[in-house]
Amino acid sequence: MFRRPPAAPASSAGHRVLVAALAAAVFLQWTGSSAVLPLLPIYLAERGNQPALIGTVMASFFATGVVAQLTGGRLGDRIGHRPVLLAGLIGYAVASGGFLLDVDGWGYLVLRSAQGAAAGAAQVACLALVARTIPPDLRGRAYGVISGAELGGVAVGPLLGTAVGIAHMGSLFVVAAAAAALAAIPVFAVRISGPRSSAEGDPGAGPRTPARLPRSGSPGRALAGVLVVAGVGGVLAGLYEACWSLLMHARGATEADVGLSWTLFALPFAIVAPLAGWVADRRDRRVLVLLGLALGAGFAGLYPFLPSVEWLIGLGAAESLCFVFAVPAAQSLLTEQVPSAIAGRAQGAFVAVQTSAIALSATVCGAAFAVVDWLPFVGAMVTALAFLLPVLWLWRDLPGRVRALDRVGGSSSSLPQ
Repeated sequence: MFRRPPAAPASSAGHRVLVAALAAAVFLQWTGSSAVLPLLPIYLAERGNQPALIGTVMASFFATGVVAQLTGGRLGDRIGHRPVLLAGLIGYAVASGGFLLDVDGWGYLVLRSAQGAAAGAAQVACLALVARTIPPDLRGRAYGVISGAELGGVAVGPLLGTAVGIAHMGSLFVVAAAAAALAAIPVFAVRISGPRSSAEGDPGAGPRTPARLPRSGSPGRALAGVLVVAGVGGVLAGLYEACWSLLMHARGATEADVGLSWTLFALPFAIVAPLAGWVADRRDRRVLVLLGLALGAGFAGLYPFLPSVEWLIGLGAAESLCFVFAVPAAQSLLTEQVPSAIAGRAQGAFVAVQTSAIALSATVCGAAFAVVDWLPFVGAMVTALAFLLPVLWLWRDLPGRVRALDRVGGSSSSLPQ
């Protein structure tokens, strides 16, 4: 009876432009950062830094990232998420440029910590900005496009880094700094509009920010389930961070094979991600999340029993098609159940749990691989499946599909597909 009026065409165009701007920013930042990452430990070692310090430098990225994800989400809910996103991108550019300076090992620790904090703040602000501005029945596609842009950058960056090589790391630091700085341009230029834009950077508009995230009822159970899902994704990601290259090497893979395996994981994800978001806007998101992660866990348990490098590369590419449907569905479910006024806090909690799980999983799985190569893969599979079981109960009566009353204008074609 009280249906909302159809959205104006300008609003639909504004949604497309906003998502395109955020996707461009994410692609640029991840291209620059992933170009440097594979070679950074070697670069630090060649400058006389001890392995323990190198490990601390690399881990500091995750540690400061978690802190920034939590604080950045809260800050964005108060002052607007675009300023936080811009600060994160510019901060990452400055920290990346700092690697050109002649600093000692502890200086690298400071710079890598600054990169982690800047990247963490930018990540949570980008996700929260979608929640605050994009209508609910379009958020799956929005998150799909942005996730695809992220993995697209991950696919391109390492190829760029290995092409330039360790001898020209200075050029890669310039690329990383320039990419982050360029990423700030579309974010700064885009006009924020949409059903939730009044709360984005407009003091005095919209409801006052609640003090806490929901802890009970449907919103509380939705948030709890999504946080468990974030942890499961982090466990699997940490496994691959620590052990995938080691497993490939143990099976006789060359450096080119290892690089190709990472690229062929990222490319299908980047290509299919917009479609996965479209599916999330129309199908039961609970099924997409749980089935995608369960299949991904199954792949993890299978890998150490494959003797062929070709099978590892091929199945790795197929596995990405499991995760690609889970990511936008989980984000869409979270943003529908949590009030938009605390979108930053919710997204901050999500990515902080995921980042913490990646760091912990990488540490444990790396040690387990030294015992026997199948142990971390099977262990991660069992852990992931065990933690997915309570999500079935938490989400038992949540609406799996986007609620019709939340749709703006009844349109499902306002974003790129």
